[in-house]
Parts: sequence; structure tokens; C-alpha cells
Amino acid sequence: MIALLLRDLKLAFRAGGGFGLGLAFFLIVTVLVPFSVGPQSSLLATIAPGVLWLGALLACLLSLDRLLALDWEDGSLDLLATAPLPLEAVVTIKALAHWITTGLPLVLAAPVLGVLLNLPLPGFSWLVISLLTGTPALSVIGTFGAALTVGLKRGGLLLSLLVLPLNVPTLIFGAEVARRGAVGMETSTPLLLLAGITAATVALLPFASAAVLRVNLR
Repeated sequence: MIALLLRDLKLAFRAGGGFGLGLAFFLIVTVLVPFSVGPQSSLLATIAPGVLWLGALLACLLSLDRLLALDWEDGSLDLLATAPLPLEAVVTIKALAHWITTGLPLVLAAPVLGVLLNLPLPGFSWLVISLLTGTPALSVIGTFGAALTVGLKRGGLLLSLLVLPLNVPTLIFGAEVARRGAVGMETSTPLLLLAGITAATVALLPFASAAVLRVNLR
């Protein structure tokens, strides 16, 4: 499993996708928002949690179309499906590799970009906590979407259309945690709901992804 994780990490960096592209997109979204809504500090502080979470969600989508496509094209996916390692574990490792190369850099960059949106000081820690809790769910859900569309020509748009509705609860509760933390309100309820969504997706979706892959590989 460790060897597979290291392989996927190397492929992600060599492919030139997730890491740099996701951060660049996240930066562009954050920089353009003040130009579109105006320089009012109070308005930027109000919308900052939602904008940062939306930017992180969209940035996670950029590299999903390559998550399984590279293995499909070179035949590695067929070998992984017949390997002693369960296909559920393979899918989980790929989701973890996606989170390390895409989700984790976004979590680390979010506080810096929060300065550009005038995020209140108490909100920085809660923004990081919410992203750390919620972004794994984005990667696991994205892996499920990639499994559904693997092998389809121009499946990137279909993948986004399938994944975005599934990510809405994570976006709602993640942004709510950051928003409440920024204004000093109680955050335990949305944080627990966000953690529950992540736990449910991590526990259930790898099995669904593996089942879909078995159907597509027949």
C-alpha cells in the first residue's frame, strides 16, 4: 500500500496537475473576488469563509479527471484490479494521494489567502480546522466520480456535474464552521456534522467506487 501511495504521489507531481494547478486556481479566485465585489473590508470579511471554501472545492475538482484516467490508459488499472490488494484499498490510496497533493496544499495556503479577503483573526484557526476536516471528503467523493466516468471520452465535464451536488453538504457545513468561528459563535454543531460527512464518505464510498470500477473493467 505504501508503494502504491508513493507511486501515485510521483505520478501526480510528474503529470503537472493537482499541486500547482490547484494552488494557482485557489489564488486566482481569492484575488479576483475583491475586484468583483469591491474593496469594502466589512463585506469581504463576511464572505471570506464561503469564498475560501468554494475556491478550495473548485480547486479540488481540477485534477479529478486524471485521478484514474492515467492508470486506465496505460493498463495499470487492470493490473491493480487483479492484484492481491483489494480494489477498495486501491481506491482509498488514490483518494489519499489526491488529498495530499491537492487538498493539503489548499489547507496550508488558505490562511495566507484569508488575509487578502480580510478574514477576521479568530476565523483563521477555524478555517484550517474546517478544511482539514472536510477536504478528505472532497477527495473521496471525487474518487467515486472518477470511478464512474473512467474510460469515457471528455468525461471531465460529466465528472464535475456528478461530483458538485455531492459536495454541497460539505461546502455548507465547512463554510459555516469558518463563518461561526470568525464571528465568535459556537462551532461544535456544524463541525460535528462536517466530521460525520467525512467519516461516512471515507467509510462507505471506497466500496461504491470499487464496485463501479469492477463494472467498468468487465
